[in-house]
Amino acid sequence: MTVPSPATRDRGALLALAAGPYRAEVSTVGATLESLTVDGRDLLVRSPEQGPMAHYRGAIVAPWPNRIGDGAYTWDGQELQTPITEVERGNALHGLVSFQEFAVAEAGEDELVLRTELFPTPGYPFHLLLTVRYALHEGTGLTTTVTARNLGAADAPYGVCPHPYLVAGPEPLDTWTLQVGAATVLTVTEDRLLPTGTVPVAPGSDFDFSSPRVIGDLFIDHAFTDLARDEDGRLSVTITAPGGTGVELSAGEECPWLQLHTGDRPEPENHRLGLATEPMTCPPDAFRSGTDVVRLRPEAEHTAAWSIRGW
Repeated sequence: MTVPSPATRDRGALLALAAGPYRAEVSTVGATLESLTVDGRDLLVRSPEQGPMAHYRGAIVAPWPNRIGDGAYTWDGQELQTPITEVERGNALHGLVSFQEFAVAEAGEDELVLRTELFPTPGYPFHLLLTVRYALHEGTGLTTTVTARNLGAADAPYGVCPHPYLVAGPEPLDTWTLQVGAATVLTVTEDRLLPTGTVPVAPGSDFDFSSPRVIGDLFIDHAFTDLARDEDGRLSVTITAPGGTGVELSAGEECPWLQLHTGDRPEPENHRLGLATEPMTCPPDAFRSGTDVVRLRPEAEHTAAWSIRGW
């Protein structure tokens, strides 16, 4: 199970999970969710078989979600500078572990545990142990649980999210129907996608998907909060295709933010293939704003989980 496949040798070993109608594949580089299918139908956009993961498809994003403007932030009076990885916008994008090797701690037919140690660097001088657990269930689909433990001697800033591009069906994204309840949207600059404030989502406005509505040609690359939740405190994002197939992502209250992106790309072969759906523990640029950043104390742990099911 842990032997690298030639098709994914650039992303480490490829591990397979199976339960009922579901199949999943996870690579050891980044603990990346490479694929998830139900009855043979893809629920996620895949990366090309060769080369690195494309556009963070299926990534685990930590220790910060989204971006840090200029890669510069202050933590407990210490001014820190992490490398700029979104060069065209001058931001540090999607954390530090998406291309880091994870070790296999446990591997079974329907469950997998991967682990990596994030050692201190000048831009993030904190020491974390990250554990990612994938559990596949024949009725409820795939649940991912990410636990961070602070191995260092100082409090560490922390945030996490997944980065799957959900696929409702074979029809174009513009024909899919989206449902998610969100009362507030984060406004951002057009050039760098950095936050400028929050505004209410007005009933009937472009971003009001509290009732199912076709996405159409609407561009979405925004973070939402004040999310509608069920009696168990879970948010859900549901997308359905005209043919009746669909996919749902749900997450608990540890994720008060949700980033959605219609995957607009300049390359026609990558344009609007899936809806990036990212339940986040904190919003974009949180390391600079301080909003909802987890203060992870020495020896403390933080856990976040989300689930994907399809039909």
